[in-house]
Amino acid sequence: MSTFTSTLPDQLLEQLNDYSKKLKMPKNKLIQKALTLYLDQLERAEYVRSYRKHKDDADILAMAEEGMTHYLNQLDVEDEAG
Repeated sequence: MSTFTSTLPDQLLEQLNDYSKKLKMPKNKLIQKALTLYLDQLERAEYVRSYRKHKDDADILAMAEEGMTHYLNQLDVEDEAG
């Protein structure tokens, strides 16, 4: 694991300290969880932008529908087996 050093505004650092105490979690773990959630939100936003950008593209729509058909067929196979 690598070490990272940064500065934070005083108010944010106070909030971090408060929540660290409330949750009984080390500050570095709290930062790690918060950053992971935030980066996940950014990634999801990228997907949304991508889908919106290509929403009228017939080729993309056909690929998506083909993928969904395959997925639903797989579910049917698993239901029959289970």
